[in-house]
Amino acid sequence: MRISAYFSGALLVLLLLGAGFHLFAWRSEIAPVTPAEATSFDVGTVRKGASLAAIGNCSSCHTTPGGESFAGGLPIRTPFGTIYSTNITPDEETGIGRWSEAAFIRAMREGVDRQGRHLYPAFPYDHFTLVTDEDNRAIYAYLMTRRPVRARPPENELPFPLNVRTILAGWKLLFFEEGVFQPDPSRGDAWNRGAYLAEGLGHCGACHTPRNQLGARRTDRHWAGGQSQGWTAYPINAESPAPVPWDQSALTFYLRHGWHEAHGVSRGPMAEVTNNLGTVPHEEVATIAAYTAEVMGTPSPQRQDRAKELLAASPTGRGVGPSGDTQAVPSGAEGDGAPGGRIYASACASCHDSGRPLPFGGLPFSLSTAVNAANPQNIINVTLFGLPPANGQASAVMPAYGGVLSDEQMVALLDHLRARYTDKPAWEGLMELVRNTRSGAHYVTVMPADALEQSPGPLGVEK
Repeated sequence: MRISAYFSGALLVLLLLGAGFHLFAWRSEIAPVTPAEATSFDVGTVRKGASLAAIGNCSSCHTTPGGESFAGGLPIRTPFGTIYSTNITPDEETGIGRWSEAAFIRAMREGVDRQGRHLYPAFPYDHFTLVTDEDNRAIYAYLMTRRPVRARPPENELPFPLNVRTILAGWKLLFFEEGVFQPDPSRGDAWNRGAYLAEGLGHCGACHTPRNQLGARRTDRHWAGGQSQGWTAYPINAESPAPVPWDQSALTFYLRHGWHEAHGVSRGPMAEVTNNLGTVPHEEVATIAAYTAEVMGTPSPQRQDRAKELLAASPTGRGVGPSGDTQAVPSGAEGDGAPGGRIYASACASCHDSGRPLPFGGLPFSLSTAVNAANPQNIINVTLFGLPPANGQASAVMPAYGGVLSDEQMVALLDHLRARYTDKPAWEGLMELVRNTRSGAHYVTVMPADALEQSPGPLGVEK
């Protein structure tokens, strides 16, 4: 009797807890609305929304390569499974055409869709919650004036119980802090604007901050580096491995143009970011850069002196002729005659030691963050898959060597770069990383330098 009563009591407690959690997790549906005519939205508000959507990099996740803008369906691979982005065009059946402004703001602020379902944090509402209602209304106006596209994304590929959205309420309870950005009254307007854009809509920390085992950002490691689509998102705080320290001017140029002479060309997911930011007013990008530069902090005098030495020794400008691409391979580029040095001399030196300036020349490896980074993943990605050209315009480009170099040759080349161009210790586990990346066991997203197929498109109302 006592055992039966004990189990009955325990079952009752579990049922009550389950009912209580369900009540806590429940969110009401927001009634659908009749879509407004695109011409009913103020053109100035739409233009503002276009700029904000570009800062938020919205198109990059909600557009498949070569697909219709904002129509969703892009697979977002996470350690927990694959999530497919949603259609955020104003299509009434498969998009957000019947979402009210209030429903859109709730999704941004709380991570809950119009039907009341919790959204997976692959949609970075833990950043978007900081966005003001005014800016959300502008983004809403921009999306509602895009061309409706009828497209339903595939079902998410998540194991039980992760495919039960109710449990996301528990994740939010642990890791999600809702609330609009609050300016710091002790800081100036430019700093606060930069913090608002970088921490909120720009969601820099979504990639550049490490995550715990439950996929939440580690708040104790702000901007200390992370992973995105098979690429390493470098630390953008005081731990930055860049041989030449970033400053506001360099960051502003890089974010607007996708390259910088002392830092190289954006690639992987960062190519999408810089392509989108290239459409944004200069002053907005400058505030993001100023805030980021402050987070990085002032480099030590020793690091600044080392950077000056590296820049002075850089071969930039040494090339013969207007393009600088006729430079012979510099003496010593072949290294000590070891396999890695010979591969470098035959495959890399003609670009990376030619002195031809960026973005069409190769960055001297002494300035390369990828070669100086603790994790070699990015230099593996670029060497295997190259940098595809932009569509229909001059752009940075690099051939893929995955079909030319064996795993052993890849490792020899990368070991050579690390030893010759840095003072860092050799990478460990390099062969395994190369093999996993080549085989697809480590999935990598490869895209052109401009990521044009995922850019927001014209600023303004679509007819």
